[in-house]
Amino acid sequence: MEMIKNILIGAATVLLLGSCNDFLEVLPQGVVSEEDLKNAQGVEGLVTAAYASLGNDHWHEPYTSMWPYGNVRSDDAYKGGLGTSDQGDYHLYETFTSIRPDQDKGNRIWSRLYIGIQRTNNALRGINELEEGQYEDRTQRIAEMRFLRGHFHFLLKILFKNIPYIEEGISTDSLKYIANVQYSNNELWDKIAADFQFAVNNLSPSREDVGRPNDIIAKAYLAKTRLYQAYEQDEQHNVVQINAARMEEVLQLTNDVINSGQFALHDDYAKNYLWEYDNGQESIYAVQRSRDDGSPAGRTDTSNSLNFPMYGAYGCCSFHRPSHNLVNAFQTDQAGLPKFDSFNEQVMADSVDFRNNSVDPRLDHTVGIPSHPYKYQSDVIYNTEGFTRGPEVYGPFSAMKEVQQVDCPCLTQTVGYPYPATSKNNDIIKFSDVLLWKAEALIELGRQDEALPIINEIRNRAKNSTDRLVYANGELMANYNIQLYSPGVNIDWNQENARMALRWERRLEFALEGMRFFDLVRWGIAAETINQYFEVEKARVPFLSTAHFAKNRDEYLPIPLQQINLSEGVYQQNAGWN
Repeated sequence: MEMIKNILIGAATVLLLGSCNDFLEVLPQGVVSEEDLKNAQGVEGLVTAAYASLGNDHWHEPYTSMWPYGNVRSDDAYKGGLGTSDQGDYHLYETFTSIRPDQDKGNRIWSRLYIGIQRTNNALRGINELEEGQYEDRTQRIAEMRFLRGHFHFLLKILFKNIPYIEEGISTDSLKYIANVQYSNNELWDKIAADFQFAVNNLSPSREDVGRPNDIIAKAYLAKTRLYQAYEQDEQHNVVQINAARMEEVLQLTNDVINSGQFALHDDYAKNYLWEYDNGQESIYAVQRSRDDGSPAGRTDTSNSLNFPMYGAYGCCSFHRPSHNLVNAFQTDQAGLPKFDSFNEQVMADSVDFRNNSVDPRLDHTVGIPSHPYKYQSDVIYNTEGFTRGPEVYGPFSAMKEVQQVDCPCLTQTVGYPYPATSKNNDIIKFSDVLLWKAEALIELGRQDEALPIINEIRNRAKNSTDRLVYANGELMANYNIQLYSPGVNIDWNQENARMALRWERRLEFALEGMRFFDLVRWGIAAETINQYFEVEKARVPFLSTAHFAKNRDEYLPIPLQQINLSEGVYQQNAGWN
């Protein structure tokens, strides 16, 4: 079976079902009729089109990389670019000021994700027209499409909270009557979970094609869904309780994934962020990327095209810049543990700062730092002048995880713009994520002692991931000191401290991977965390001088006014935005 990433997406044509004019005797190229789709080959084309939507985003509305929504809206990153007006909507998201329900960016990502849902539903309708004997993979493909539909709804849910849930049985004429508050918050999570549960029950256990999910991958996504659902919110987005039954479900599902033996941690943290290790043992599910695959532009990642540094081999555009707060969070104390209470007392920026203070090695896998080799390239030394735009605005650092080495066969340029792009996959779920979901569930269930070895396993991998963090002469780039938690020796391992350690670990492990803001909202601590961040950070970067997070509003983006108007008022605006 040919892998999904190698299917020529150009063959997944625009499907104008039910809209062809009778007077046209010949269909234009790129358009198929309904009759063409009433067979296994036609339906398989619809399935391919649905898979294509996984990676059909762009830097204007990225969702394979959630960097503007999950990092820039948190304490992890600044927008970057050429000043605050460059991709200015992201600056408004970053400062939470002057955000409007009619902003283009919000409407664009809403529309893109619902196109993905539309494609899964088109495929499901086509499959439902065929009997098992007419379509050999019928049940498997239904489960795949419901998995993808769950994914698109999940992203919309964490971005907008109150969204219409769209199934294949809903006619086009009825769409405008589907309210975005038809279901309660908990009921909507249940609808999304039902798609993943169907996938769990019906997907094959085999994994012949890495682009498709199997039953264990579906269990991982179901665990993520139930974890978010466990933090129950009221209509004003306050977390009012943590549902223990949901946490027990997360625990069971993560155990099933871990015990399947299909996945494991890489021995080196770096392998998660290098093209040559795509679909490796730690990647549970990923958007498959390719170049030179026979399609006009390849299936490269343009969601991160703005985020490469200005260094000549990349050339643009210095967005997605690590914050001082994030860099400081990698500091460790003499015992090799995070400096929980005092991490942010000074600015670390010069090379000497990273020798006079000890740091977690994951810092140099994540952040481009002046005088340090960039992306494990001993002959490419990072410097502010050659790598950044507006260092006086956005500081000296650059993001690095999404960038590849200059000689990578995966590196290319986008069509129509001289912007860099790569065929590096976009990971949706990694095994490290599943491990920390399990640890989180254990801690919230009061079983923090069982979470300790899981967190230490993650830290131990980080401790052993320094082989690539060296200058050309073999000298380490910084003073790395990370140790494991040892109750009674370097920490009192009670539930409160275990929760703090878990949340810190998630921040460092997944820094700049688009997760931070959504974690803060899930935990119910977004307002206090982000406003504390603003209080200190605005003295370091003046563009944050007016920034303020409004509790009970800014946890979610406003429902796009364009969509409210299209629904003729059926949609209701999120709390705080009226």
